[in-house]
This record gives sequence, structure tokens and C-alpha cells, in this order.
Amino acid sequence: MNIWIVNHYAIPPQQAGGTRHFVLARELIRRGHQVTVIVSSFDHATRREAHLASGELFKLEVVEGVPFLWLRTPPYAGNSVARIRNMAFFAYRVWRTASEVLPVKPDVIIGSSPHLFAALAAERVAARYRVPFVFEVRDLWPQTLIDLGSFSGRHPFIKLLERIERYLYRRAACVVTLLPGATTHIQEKGGDPSKVVWIPNGIDLALVPPPKPPREDKVFTLMYAGAHGLANGLQVVLEAAHKLEQEGWADKIRFRLVGDGPEKAHLMNRAKQLKLASVVFENPVPKSGVYSLLQEADAFLMVLMDSPLFQWGVSPNKLFDFMASARPIIFNVNTQFNPVDEAGAGISIPAGDSTALATAIKRLVQLPMKDRWAMGLRGRRYVEKYHSFDRLADKLEAVLNEVVESWPFAHS
Repeated sequence: MNIWIVNHYAIPPQQAGGTRHFVLARELIRRGHQVTVIVSSFDHATRREAHLASGELFKLEVVEGVPFLWLRTPPYAGNSVARIRNMAFFAYRVWRTASEVLPVKPDVIIGSSPHLFAALAAERVAARYRVPFVFEVRDLWPQTLIDLGSFSGRHPFIKLLERIERYLYRRAACVVTLLPGATTHIQEKGGDPSKVVWIPNGIDLALVPPPKPPREDKVFTLMYAGAHGLANGLQVVLEAAHKLEQEGWADKIRFRLVGDGPEKAHLMNRAKQLKLASVVFENPVPKSGVYSLLQEADAFLMVLMDSPLFQWGVSPNKLFDFMASARPIIFNVNTQFNPVDEAGAGISIPAGDSTALATAIKRLVQLPMKDRWAMGLRGRRYVEKYHSFDRLADKLEAVLNEVVESWPFAHS
């Protein structure tokens, strides 16, 4: 098959962030398929142009065996009107540029959220070629903007997005979702539940070193590595750190918050106001280097704000990276779909509860090393069994084969 994957924010492992489509593309190429990832050249994590020289509008580049079609989009900072303009330009570039640069007709096109303009462009290009369109739902837009972004459901922009969402569910030959409970939501929005397939995020085992126990140290390191956005709810970490420092734990624990995002400056200012001695903010690292960093932790924090959005489940890259690193995890998310509990890989507490978080941290610190190590190993075995990308690629390949074979114009 010739497969096009349209994802505004896809990245190779040399950049910081999730590499889902790079790894899935690599695995499908190993199985004999042609795959091209179509993506914006503007790096969402660093807010800078990362791949195109001045004057270039696009570039086809093979990165570690995976073809990327970089499309120029205008810069932006934060969640502003400029970001919406960036999204719209990406969709326009996909529509106008992809077929010119990639002359071989695709057999199937995957359009990935979070934002729906990219998926809509993928659907329109698929219609042009009369090939199946697969809609990948990583975040539920526009519901995410309502639950996390404080948008009204009656806002004209939200109404527009909801019309696009319903249209994409109807037009998709298959809906791939990363969220285990999203089928109900998709059905409520007009999607056919029989066409919904769950393929979560995972880990690239080629990058993950063998598990090793944490070193003995007087200071217990709790690490968070990921986006610093509103949805991540990292304020609760600062509140828990403040409580622990007031109880005399400042010299016993260290919080390392690694990454970037629109809330980072606010979080750093708040830490300064609270005079937190135990909290350190660090820059993001490329995916290729993240596992050596994660080995420096004694435990991880999986934190999300308290929101009804997560009733459908969560599938963040970082959670599976944490589990693969064989360290216990404090799961601070309100959802019925809890991989940490399923694996027995840590402690689960209510989202947004800083007292519960401080208590869970003290409990982990006081646990014998062998018990923490056993928790970490259970998490490692869980992701090896259920979330390795070679297994997920097998599932995606089967889905795409079925979609292409059953497509009414497959042999026209």
C-alpha cells in the first residue's frame, strides 16, 4: 500500500515530543509499504521554523528511512488567533501541495487530530483520489476546547468545529481512536461504532534501554517530562511540593519538571512566589534522548487537571515512556481507564488533590526499594505486552488492509 499520514504536529525522534507516526510509518515501511508523513515544518514545541530554509514552501526529506513532507506554515505563540491561522494554512498546504509533490496516487490517507482542519484536508484529498479516508482521533475536538479551554458550546467557532467533526465521522471508512472509551462519544456525534478501532499510544522498544533499578540516593527524585499546558494541571505539583516543604521534606525530595508549554512561565513564577527549594524546571529533550533522562528518576508524576473530558480515557506518550522506564508512577488523573492500576505500577489518586499527592509521595519515599522496583517492573512488562509499537503497527496494518480491500473503488 501507498499510505499518506497527515498530522500537523508529527515529529522525528530528533525533536522533543511524541513520535507516534514516525514509528508507525517506520514499522509499516519495514512490512513493505510506502508511507509518507505530511507535517508542518514549524515546531510546535519550540515555536520556531525547524526544517525549511528562507523562501522554501515545502521539502520532501527522508528521516531515518521515513519520508516526511514538510509544509511551511506561519509562526505563532500561545493559543492565539495566529495559531488558528497556522492550522488553516497547514490544511491549505495539504490540499494544494501534497498531490504536486507526491505524484504516486495513495491507496489510503490517514488524517489525524487534534485539530480538525488537518483531518478535513486529508479527507478532501482522499475524495479527490477516490481512496479511503481514515480519521485518527487523538483528542476529542471540539469537546477538548469546551472542557479545557473554557469555550462555550454555543461559540460560532465551536459550532463550526462540531459540524466538521460530524462530517469526518460520517465520511471516514474507519475511525482510529487513541482513547479506549471514545466509541460512545463518536457514536453520539454520528459515527458508526462498528467502524471504530482503538489503537493507543505506545513505546518504541528500539529506543528503550533494559530496565535498571534506581540508584540509592538521599534525595528522592520525582520527575514529570512532558507538555506544560493547561490540561496538564501541574499547579497541583507545586502545591504538593509546598505542603511537603512546610513539613520539613525539602532536603529529602526533588521535583524535576522537564518540558515546555504555554503554562511554564506561570508555573515558574508561582514556584518563585512559594519559594520552593525542591522544584527544578528543565528544558525539553529530544525523543531520542528522553530514556536516559528518565532513568534518573525514582518515580514519575502522571498529572492531568480534573476534567470530564478524561472520562473517555487518556493515552499520553509520556505515560508509556514512564512505564517503560521501570519506575513507580503516581497517577493523578480522574478516569475509569487507568493503565497504572491495571499494571499494578504505582499509586492512583484523585486529580487536582495536592494533599493526596503529597501523601502518595511520602508513601513512595517510605516504601522499601525492592517494592518500588517491583512496581516499576510491572509497568515495564505491561507496556512491552500491550503498547510496543511493533504490535500496534500490526493492528494498524490489518485495519488499513481491510479498509483498502473493502473500498468500492479499490480496483477502478
